[in-house]
Amino acid sequence: MIGCLIGEVFALEAPTVLLNVNGVGYEIDTPLSTFCQLQKGQKVTLWTHLVVREDAQQFYGFIDAQEKIIFRTLLKVNGVGPKMALGILSTLSIDMLIHTVENGDVKTLVKVPGVGTKTAERLMIELRDRFKAFSTNSTPNNSTSTQIQFTANSAVAEAEAALQSLGYKPLEAQKLIQSVKADFTEASDIIRAALKSLNK
Repeated sequence: MIGCLIGEVFALEAPTVLLNVNGVGYEIDTPLSTFCQLQKGQKVTLWTHLVVREDAQQFYGFIDAQEKIIFRTLLKVNGVGPKMALGILSTLSIDMLIHTVENGDVKTLVKVPGVGTKTAERLMIELRDRFKAFSTNSTPNNSTSTQIQFTANSAVAEAEAALQSLGYKPLEAQKLIQSVKADFTEASDIIRAALKSLNK
C-alpha cells in the first residue's frame, strides 16, 4: 500500500489533483479542504488511500494525515463510499464532524450531498465510539487562507464544478454559488463560503 506521495502539483481540476512524482503523474481525488490549499507548481506531500476495483484504481489524497484517518474511518460505515466520505470532509472540518457526531446533530450531517436522515443516523451510531479515540484539541491544517489561484472569469464555473463533483445537483450548486459569489473573486473562496453557508 502506498501511504503517501511526494511531488509537485502539475494540474488542478476540482476535486482532482495531478501530482508529478519523479515524472509520473498521479490523479488524486481530494476533499476541498485539501484542494483549496494547493497551487500549481507547489511541492507537497499527500497522504493517500488507494481504492482498487475491478474497473479502476483510484487514489484519494489528504494534506493532513488525520484527515486520511477520518476518511478511512468513514469508509468503514455501511453505505458510505469514497465519494460520500469526500463530501463529508469537504463540507465539515474534522473538529466540526467530531462535534456533530458527539452531539448527535443529524440536521448538520444531512446537509452533506447524498447523506439522508437514515445514513446520518447510522453515521452517528457507528462513529460515536470510533471518534472517542480522536482528540478535538488537535487542530487540523487551517484552510482559511487559500493559496490556489483562478482567473476571475473561471472562478464561478470552477466552484460550481467542484460542488457538483461532490454530489450537489447543478441547480443546488448554482443556488449556493449565487448567494456568495458577489463577495469573492477566487473559486476556492467561493467554494468555502458556499459550504459555510450550509452550516448557518
